[in-house]
Amino acid sequence: MSNEKMTGAQALVKSLEHAGVDVMFGIPGGAILPAYDPIFDSPIRHILVRHEQGAGHAATGYAQASGRVGVCIATSGPGATNLVTPLADAQMDSVPVVAITGQVSSDAIGTDAFQEADIRGITMPVTKHSFLVTDPSKIAQAVAEAFHIASTGRPGAVLVDVAKDALQKLTDFNYPKSIDLKGYKPIYEAESSALRDAAALIAQSTSPVLYVGGGAIKSAAHKELLKLAELTGAPVVTTLMARGAFPDSHPSHLGMPGMHGTVAAVTALQKSDLLITLGARFDDRVTGKLSTFAPHAKVIHADIDPAEISKNKHADVALIGDLRLTIDALIPELKAAFKKHQPDLTTWWNQLNSWRTKYPLGYDMPKDGSLSPQYVIERLGKIVGPDGIFAAGVGQHQMWASQFISYENPRTWLNSGGLGTMGYAVPAAMGAKVGAPDKTVWAIDGDGCFQMTNQELVTCAINNIPIKIAIINNESLGMVRQWQTLFYNERFSNTDLHSKRIPDFAKLGEAMGCVGLSCERPEDVDATIEKAMAIDNQPVVVDFRVHRDAMVWPMVAAGASNDDIVVARSMAPVWDSQEL
Repeated sequence: MSNEKMTGAQALVKSLEHAGVDVMFGIPGGAILPAYDPIFDSPIRHILVRHEQGAGHAATGYAQASGRVGVCIATSGPGATNLVTPLADAQMDSVPVVAITGQVSSDAIGTDAFQEADIRGITMPVTKHSFLVTDPSKIAQAVAEAFHIASTGRPGAVLVDVAKDALQKLTDFNYPKSIDLKGYKPIYEAESSALRDAAALIAQSTSPVLYVGGGAIKSAAHKELLKLAELTGAPVVTTLMARGAFPDSHPSHLGMPGMHGTVAAVTALQKSDLLITLGARFDDRVTGKLSTFAPHAKVIHADIDPAEISKNKHADVALIGDLRLTIDALIPELKAAFKKHQPDLTTWWNQLNSWRTKYPLGYDMPKDGSLSPQYVIERLGKIVGPDGIFAAGVGQHQMWASQFISYENPRTWLNSGGLGTMGYAVPAAMGAKVGAPDKTVWAIDGDGCFQMTNQELVTCAINNIPIKIAIINNESLGMVRQWQTLFYNERFSNTDLHSKRIPDFAKLGEAMGCVGLSCERPEDVDATIEKAMAIDNQPVVVDFRVHRDAMVWPMVAAGASNDDIVVARSMAPVWDSQEL
């Protein structure tokens, strides 16, 4: 592109335009202020948030719902440090996000100048890459590289920190036509010999499981996954980050594995002879006590990140590459292997179906007639339907939303899986609605989470972003209270939020420009949800005042073996040695 004289700030904004950015979330301040002047004239939509954490989570929600790179922008010092949590959150969940931050002038770096923080150093452990730019001629290159790194290979979070004087000086603008980074060469196509080895293992397996992680959504592999599942006839489990990658309604789907997974999904992994692992990372919430996880299973591990292979669980066959391309290449190899021998999975399915029948997901309605949180979430899923987008906070409501809503499509379930960030839901829903404006977007939040970032409802009201919030209000930090009930003799230390008294969430919503509703009777749930669904010109906050003592079941206690999964407060394991 032809050279053109402009300020570094103009080069920054023009670079974002060249990178295809259509929206960014942020707050101005001293060090980034030079960039806000050209933003004024840019076609990029800038959404002024109320807290930088909200900007970061909104960028993540935008990226998760749209599949594009999310962008947030903040000033130096506290503006930048407020982005650390959302950047760590995005990196843990492999979400493509680029953060632009201002930095003090280059001659002041290292002097403890006003609003100075070494944000590049701070974020190095929690981003895929981070830049510090002090030369205006390097701004365009840094931005182009940041978007390339964030969106290719295993997606992740990238920070570009730009010194104030670099924004103010004149430079020649030259946006690179292509990016070629030494040492950064993502592998997209799995080796053909590994594909043949994987097909041979599958053809020998009599109790395989397709263990599907968030990479299936990142690589848009849902159609290929469906073909693979139907070709193999194997059961499918989808992790918390993979909900929607495979339709819940499909008869091969056993549900979610892990700490609060279904008994069938958890036990299938434990008893499998082959894990066909697709874009999952064997994290501790799925494996439980790692040394006892799937003890008799061989492992095929398909992942775009070589660092994940054998990190937690030894892989017998590694398929390194883009998951969609990997599955696409595996299918013909598998067809060829099946011509020689296709295993009979009848006995395996008889066993799986007996577990599924014996231990379905369910819940008890409160005996006092009060509102069941699981019922609220189940009805919400039914009324909104499979095309809606749900963003959850972290805790009990997150688990119930993963269990009792049926996900049929990818990019309809957004949550903070790896970092477990309370306060994620409201700003993420805001970003999702901006990224998918024609979709109905609900945040399913807890009363604890909601009180961390609810100020972004003001942003939504002012910017015509009509999201809907279902507050599952049990007046507690519910998941912590559940652990206190089970493991600390009901000593409820500092988990009582008094949220049915202060604040009045419906009034708080109204004060922030939203419609405020409340519901505390089971017979009013459907009408309340339908009333919220009928409002499409402003955000809606619904305070569902639910029974306090509901718990998330099944459960594998932290550090326990998945063989010790329990389904009720008795804490008696489902299985004994005779059954398994």
